[in-house]
Amino acid sequence: QVQLVESGGGLVQPGGSLRLSCAASGSAVSFNAMGWFRRPPGKEREFVAAVTFGTMTLSADSVKGRFTISRDNAKNTVYLRMNSLKPEDTAVYYCAAGRGDKGLQFGPSYNYWGQGTQVTVSS
Repeated sequence: QVQLVESGGGLVQPGGSLRLSCAASGSAVSFNAMGWFRRPPGKEREFVAAVTFGTMTLSADSVKGRFTISRDNAKNTVYLRMNSLKPEDTAVYYCAAGRGDKGLQFGPSYNYWGQGTQVTVSS
């Protein structure tokens, strides 16, 4: 059974940085697409960033220039480096993995989801 385990969330002041990690276990097959989504308080889930096995990346406009996604294929792990954090980045962040064949920014592209990790940006 595939499991995605996120880590690295927490409370940070505006302008600060965090790095999220997500390790996939239980699968001998590497996922073509691994990504991050988030659900801000009271809002719908939204796409943040994704990376393919070939390391092509896609990011939401709201995080471009501030967030960097990367992956270690040998470890089946994806990372999200978040810099210059803003209060509006506050959300539960979810890791996702799958084929990515329906568009990297769309939820149906992903078969597996993590439990989520809370990121709070506040002074």
